[in-house]
Amino acid sequence: MTNNNFDVIIVGGSYSGLSAAMALGRSLRDVLIIDNGKPCNRQTPHSHNFLTQDGQTPKDITMKAREQVEKYESVRFYNGFATNGVKTQNSFEIETQSGDRFTSEKLIFATGVKDIMPDIEGFSESWGISVIHCPYCHGYEVKHEKTGILGNGEYGFEFSKMINNWTKDLTLFTNGKSTLTEEQTTKLEAHDIKIVEEEIDSFEQIKGQIKNVIFKNGSKRSLKAIYARTSFVQQSDIPKTLGCELTEEGYISVDPFQRTTVQGIYACGDNTTFKRSVSNAVAMGTSAGAIANKEIIDEAF
Repeated sequence: MTNNNFDVIIVGGSYSGLSAAMALGRSLRDVLIIDNGKPCNRQTPHSHNFLTQDGQTPKDITMKAREQVEKYESVRFYNGFATNGVKTQNSFEIETQSGDRFTSEKLIFATGVKDIMPDIEGFSESWGISVIHCPYCHGYEVKHEKTGILGNGEYGFEFSKMINNWTKDLTLFTNGKSTLTEEQTTKLEAHDIKIVEEEIDSFEQIKGQIKNVIFKNGSKRSLKAIYARTSFVQQSDIPKTLGCELTEEGYISVDPFQRTTVQGIYACGDNTTFKRSVSNAVAMGTSAGAIANKEIIDEAF
């Protein structure tokens, strides 16, 4: 790569980053995508609820998207991990783990988040396979099956109410003493949703497919799938280092046009929202790319 100066640098080359790159490539912008090829859904066997790609593997969708983006000659790819970013007088500079530096007028962060797995043996091995987070992404595939929810309190109640739409064989695992209100408990029991307060020791699984929930008292319960919500951290610290504000939940704060609180920096995809889906990431990436291009035009005109 002989050119280190670009109109826009996109950090993150999964669905949202590639979508932003396509919008910018079609706008004749010089774009660099920096990506290390490790999306958070790489363990998930199939992606769903995205028109034209329902049931495809995440890798196949990404490869097809990249192939299409590569047709735009002004878009370049860099295989690596961005480690640092600084604001210069008229541009931004991004440094990679290998020590390479690139500059651009605008930055788009499509860096995603890093899930923090609970200390339950078998959880991380099953994450995205039979330990799932979204019924719209995975619920149809385990409809009417013996299903669990790992949760408690308000979250446990509200999510149980939702998942009851996909299966009537549902158990809420509170992993310790229930913090449900008496009214919530009565409501769940009235809908035959079982509540188990035993502390969980591990998930018995084979290649990510859960067979049983094993409790610390030695007992166990068989399951086909279990919904869970993990905590997370931002995959990249660069936006925060550059001054981008985060929400109370830990997402990068953006306006409806994917603009962060720092002029010239945009963010899109899972790093900005709890709505983690391929279709949402693609839509946000398109918006970020289009707005970045418009602001370059406005500033130069």
